[in-house]
Amino acid sequence: MLNSKQVSHLRALSHGIKSVVQIGNKGLSDSVINEIKLNLKAHELIKIQVQENDKFARALILTSICEKVEAESINHIGKQIVIFKANDKTKIVLP
Repeated sequence: MLNSKQVSHLRALSHGIKSVVQIGNKGLSDSVINEIKLNLKAHELIKIQVQENDKFARALILTSICEKVEAESINHIGKQIVIFKANDKTKIVLP
């Protein structure tokens, strides 16, 4: 679990990154989960674009992603969500 200072730091870092995964109308498929895992391994902190219009459905998607890939939810603004999962050899130094 991350503390509030670490989440704030990661949230600030996320402003400068672009979305690397998009979740379309077909929802959260196995191929999307695999793509998220690959990007987390490469970047640790990723931004995901969700095409769903319903805010509650987007929140469920975020929860589901975090459970399936064992990542931490960092931010959810509009149709963009940000998640973090530290690697064994971490690139991002947390405060």
